[in-house]
Amino acid sequence: MSISSPARSGGAASPSLALDPEHLGLQREVAQTALGDVVVRAGRRAGGPATLLLHGAAGSWTTWIPLIEASGRLGRPLADVVAIDLPGWGESVADTRGVGVQQMTAAVAEVVLARGYGSWRVIGHSLGGLIALDLASRHPERTISVGLVSPSGPAVIDAIRRPWRGGRRLPWFAGMLLAMRLFSPLGRAGRVLATALHRLGVLTLLAAPLFAARGALDPSVFEALAREVRPGAFADAARAAARYDLRAWGGIHAPVRAVRGARDVFVGADDRAALTRLIPDYREHTIVGAGHFAAIERPEIVLDALLPASVVRGSRVAERV
Repeated sequence: MSISSPARSGGAASPSLALDPEHLGLQREVAQTALGDVVVRAGRRAGGPATLLLHGAAGSWTTWIPLIEASGRLGRPLADVVAIDLPGWGESVADTRGVGVQQMTAAVAEVVLARGYGSWRVIGHSLGGLIALDLASRHPERTISVGLVSPSGPAVIDAIRRPWRGGRRLPWFAGMLLAMRLFSPLGRAGRVLATALHRLGVLTLLAAPLFAARGALDPSVFEALAREVRPGAFADAARAAARYDLRAWGGIHAPVRAVRGARDVFVGADDRAALTRLIPDYREHTIVGAGHFAAIERPEIVLDALLPASVVRGSRVAERV
């Protein structure tokens, strides 16, 4: 199913990213996990399950700012938000060499449970989608629903495992992975180089295929991407994904709803069919006028597709799927 998204009125650019979490009713917190300290933006307590937000590679909690803001505009503000900087990303400094998906998932669960939540609705983007699915498979009794935005699926994992064959199917991803692997040995110098490329305008051009309409986005979006380029963490995440057994998703009990942009260069032609086979209750929609970052380009549509019947009233949260 495809969902059309109207163009922004007057061709206006998207709003700039308001990086202050207090603007969104959130507080910056630090949680201790087995992988080290994890930085969290959390708040909007309403007595319900956690709304857990997991960003993708080359991202941080800032990926979700447009979605959180859109929820307020629609009169359905997300409640009990726990937006995590995954270990190795954002402000969560960690050595991710040798860290598997399962360890990352365990750290995420530690963060949420330490905040007193016994259950959660989880939304994940790209790599965060893979972790969200693993979390749901390992904690089926705690997971109410799973929302995915362009999750890393079979095609991406095949491109990591078999670069020549998989790379022909997803050339943009294969090219990005190669670049990250080349920059990875540079360590911090690799991030400095990425910042320099951004200042020269090169990084913005390289990132353009990830969006359907680069010109409609505020420059702050690309500035955030430039800050979050972590070649080492990206390469580590790719190695972890390559070792992951997708059959684990057969143990998911919660409904899984996914969206992808019609111009997502990281999606394989067979991903939808493969995920439908792997996950018991899986439905996917395509958003016209969006790329890999649909939650940034079309946040209202993403929110409506992933949480169409979530109602927050005072301290009570009602779920209907």
